[in-house]
Amino acid sequence: MKTANVIIIGSGIAALQLAKSLRCDLNVIILTKSNVKNSNSHFAQGGVAAAMGENDHPHKHYEDTLEAGRFHNNPIAVRKLTAEAPSLIHSLIDEGCLFDKGKDGHLLLGMEGAHSEHRIVHSGGDATGKTIIQFMAANVNPQIEIIEDIFVFDLLMDELRKTCIGVRGKYRDGRKESFFAEHIVIATGGCGQLFSYTSNAETIAGDGIALAYKVGAEITDMEFIQFHPTLLYIDGKAVGLVSEAVRGEGGWLVAEDGNPIMDGIHPLGDLAPRHIVSQTIYRYLKAGKQVFLNISKINGFAKRFPTITALCEKYGINLMKGLLPVVPGSHFLMGGIKTDLLGRSSVKGLYAIGEAACTGVHGANRLASNSLLEGLYMGKKLAEWINKSHSHKPFTPKLNKESNQQMVFSQPLPSTTQIQRSMMDHVGIVRTKEGLAKQKAWLESFEINKLLHADITELPTEEALKAFMLITACLITDSAIKRTESRGGHFRQDFPYENDNEWLRKQIIQCRLTEKDEAYEQIKAALET
Repeated sequence: MKTANVIIIGSGIAALQLAKSLRCDLNVIILTKSNVKNSNSHFAQGGVAAAMGENDHPHKHYEDTLEAGRFHNNPIAVRKLTAEAPSLIHSLIDEGCLFDKGKDGHLLLGMEGAHSEHRIVHSGGDATGKTIIQFMAANVNPQIEIIEDIFVFDLLMDELRKTCIGVRGKYRDGRKESFFAEHIVIATGGCGQLFSYTSNAETIAGDGIALAYKVGAEITDMEFIQFHPTLLYIDGKAVGLVSEAVRGEGGWLVAEDGNPIMDGIHPLGDLAPRHIVSQTIYRYLKAGKQVFLNISKINGFAKRFPTITALCEKYGINLMKGLLPVVPGSHFLMGGIKTDLLGRSSVKGLYAIGEAACTGVHGANRLASNSLLEGLYMGKKLAEWINKSHSHKPFTPKLNKESNQQMVFSQPLPSTTQIQRSMMDHVGIVRTKEGLAKQKAWLESFEINKLLHADITELPTEEALKAFMLITACLITDSAIKRTESRGGHFRQDFPYENDNEWLRKQIIQCRLTEKDEAYEQIKAALET
C-alpha cells in the first residue's frame, strides 16, 4: 500500500501538465498502463490551436470552436479556453519547448479544418505531441513517482463519506497494489479502441470512464464521437493518422476517378468540420469506392510532414504518385466524465481532465488542434485549485470491506475484435435506429449490470479491460439511442438533421448512484464561478 497527496491515472498532456504544475511539497504518483510516451498526446500530429497571428483574435477562435461544436458547447468553457491559449503557448516557449519558426523568427502557424485563420502552432513539422510530451516528461519534478505498466482496475471509495480515496492496480506480472490519496485524477484519454478503425494508441479503450461510472460519477455527451476523415488505409486496415494539416497545406480528397469529393458539400470544402468530411467519405466507401488524399500540389511534403512520410514509406506508399488511400476512424471522444472547469467530477475526491473528461468545451464536435490545448489548460487549472485548496491534515484512508461477489457469466466475454467491429458497424459514423437497437441487445447479452457490480480483482487484465470496454460501449450506445437528432459527431440516418427546438445544448447525463439533480446543480454552480 502506498499513500500520496495526488494520484494521476494516465500520462498524456493533461496528466503531465498537472504533474509539473503542482506544488513541489505535494507527494504525487503517476500510474500509467503502458509507458509515459504511449499516449494519444504523444502521437498528436497537428499542433496546438491558439490565436497568435497578426490578424487573429481569441474571439475568432471562440466562434470557430462553437461553430465546429454545433453550438452544443458550454460557451463559458470555450471563452476561457480560447482566451488563455496564447499565454499557454508563451509559457511553454519560455520554459524551453521548441516550436517551428520561420526565417524571421516568428512562429509558423498552420491551417486546419473549420478554422478561419492560420493558428496551429506546431513542432517538428507533424510531431507536435511528441515534442511537448518529451519536453514535459523531462521537466516533471524528479520527486514525482512514475509507475509504468500498471493497469488500474478499481477506484476505492469511502462509502460513508461518499468520497473516492484511492485506486487498485495490477502489474504485468500479476501483482496487485493499492494506492491512497486525497485527490484521485483520471487522465486516461478517450475510447478510440472501441472501434475497428482508430487513430488512437492501443491503450485508449475507455476504461477510465468506466471506472468513474462504476463508482457513481456522472458521464455525459457519450454519443459524440469524432471520426477523423483521414487515416492511412492499407489492406483493409487503418494503420495511422494523416493529419488534417495536410489538407490545410493544399491536399484535397478525391474519388477513384480523380474527381474532388467535397465540391458542393460545404463552403469550406476539404477543410469542412471533421464530421462532415468523414460522413462524405463514408458514403463513397459504402458504395464500394475508394477515396484518396491528393498531395501532388504540396511542395516539400517530406519536410513538412516527416512523421506521415515515414508512415507511408513503412507501408510502401509511393509519395511521388501523390495519392494516399484514406478511411475515417475513431479519433476523439467529446463526452466523458462530467466535470466543472477545475476538473472536479460529481464524486468527491475524484477528478478528470483531458479527453476522459467533459467540460462541454468541444460541444458535439471538437475543433481541430483544440485537444492538446484543452490538456494544457485543464492540467494547469486543476493544479492551481489543488495547490490552493490542499489540506495538510493527516490523511487516513478508511477502506470499505471489499466485495466478494464473484464474476460468473452465462457466456464468455466477446473478443476485443468483436467489440470493435460491432461498434464500428452499428455505432460508427452513420447510425440507425435498427443498428443501435441491435448493438444494445448484443451488449446487454453480456450482463452489463453484473459487470458493474462484480469484483473483477481476479480477472486477467485482458478480460478486465474487455469488461470496461463493454461498459463504455453501453454508455455510448444508450446515448446515441436517446438523442433523436443528428449533431456533430452523432449522425442518425433516421433523424438526419439538427433539432434545436428539442436538443440544442441539452446533455444526456448518465449516472448509476448519485441523485442527478443534486450533482448537476453542483457542477452548474462551479461552472458559473
